Amino acid sequence: MNDADVSKQIQQMVRFIRQEAEEKANEISVSAEEEFNIEKLQLVEAEKKKIRQEYEKKEKQVEVRKKIEYSMQLNASRIKVLQAQDDLVNEMREEAVKSLQNVSNGHHHLLEFLHIGHHKNFYQHLVKELIVQSLLRLKEPAVLLRCRKEDKDHVEEVLESAKNEYAGKANVAPPEIFVDENVYLPPGPEHHHSHGLFCSGGVVLASKDGKIVCENTLDARLEVVFRKKLPEIRKLLFSQVAA
Repeated sequence: MNDADVSKQIQQMVRFIRQEAEEKANEISVSAEEEFNIEKLQLVEAEKKKIRQEYEKKEKQVEVRKKIEYSMQLNASRIKVLQAQDDLVNEMREEAVKSLQNVSNGHHHLLEFLHIGHHKNFYQHLVKELIVQSLLRLKEPAVLLRCRKEDKDHVEEVLESAKNEYAGKANVAPPEIFVDENVYLPPGPEHHHSHGLFCSGGVVLASKDGKIVCENTLDARLEVVFRKKLPEIRKLLFSQVAA
């Protein structure tokens, strides 16, 4: 083999090695590009997922905040409605308290309903009934009675009649009733400061030792009836609101 053949053969080997190197380089480049694209796609998908999760998280936070705000507004509205209802019920109660004054003063429509022409007789009769009722509750042989100073005459006029009526109903001897002339019940609201203690009428009876007390004033009776009838009053006034 001469020099020309050797040189030719070397050139062929060089071309072959170069071609294989180029092909290998291309393979590496393609593989690297594919890996880069895959990694880039993975990174993009990961970022997309992260953004979606962040968006969903914020969306849930916004939804929760909306629900909280709605709940707060709803509660505030309910509180306003309940407050308005309470105000109306309290106004009714205040009107009822004011109307009690007409019972003892003789200007109540109840007098016309009962066809009672003279308020003094009506109120004296009412005082007597309250005394009898209190005696029946206490069932004591001797009691202390307190009334308003302006009602003292009414009480004294019906006292004997009340004792005898109680004795007949309870089948006992007439009790001793001591009218307290040292301590009187507060006067009516028209004679007293509007925020102070007042009494619209009626009586308070107690056992002599003071351990048993029967408060039978008009105000106390109204309070008992008002509390008892409050559910019915609310239902009558606010049934449409509840519906």
